[in-house]
Amino acid sequence: MKVVLALGAAVLLCAQTARAELSSSEVKRLDAAAATVRELRATPDNGIPEDLWNRADCVAVIPGLKKAAFIVGGEFGKGVISCRRGEAWSAPIFLELEKGSAGFQIGAENVDLVLLVMNRRGVEKLLSDKVNLGADASVAAGPVGRAASAATDGRLSAEILAYSRAQGAFAGINLSGGALRADRSANANAYGASASARDVLFIGKVPAPPAAEAFVRTLRQEGRPTTGRK
Repeated sequence: MKVVLALGAAVLLCAQTARAELSSSEVKRLDAAAATVRELRATPDNGIPEDLWNRADCVAVIPGLKKAAFIVGGEFGKGVISCRRGEAWSAPIFLELEKGSAGFQIGAENVDLVLLVMNRRGVEKLLSDKVNLGADASVAAGPVGRAASAATDGRLSAEILAYSRAQGAFAGINLSGGALRADRSANANAYGASASARDVLFIGKVPAPPAAEAFVRTLRQEGRPTTGRK
């Protein structure tokens, strides 16, 4: 019994140490993602339709992306993703978005990206290596506003719906040709090197680090009931 207690204490100590190693940029990434979610959920008439939000299995947020990174090429944005577990949201894992190109608003200085992952297949590919948007997982510009969710075109069959925000307004965006992958370094800082992304998102073996609590709380508080979600 003493051995079990000692091992448990060691595990908790290691987890606390891992969570304490988040860099200031990783903490800022989580805070910015939480702010983006709060703002988009506060504008249902000019943001992500509520029923699409409720149907999404996972939500990825990549805040503060510089337009030039995608026009010049070779740069990437960084964000986080959380998935639903029943009525709750998982601890987030850190993401990198590579090689996005067309579709950003010309003249925008900063762009916030929000990706609704409408089923788990796209995330499962991400957990194994990375997702090539448009090839491994279908991606489409998401419809905006309350009425837009009633659209019946091919966008609503996509695995991932993409939104961008520039100068405070949300709009759909085309991210085909980009690639999403887990940010292994940041995830190791947050959860320890032995924790897999699947453990964090789907199994819930690892709690969210304190710096991620505001992001998870915002998803939980601002989201609507998931009853009736497909």
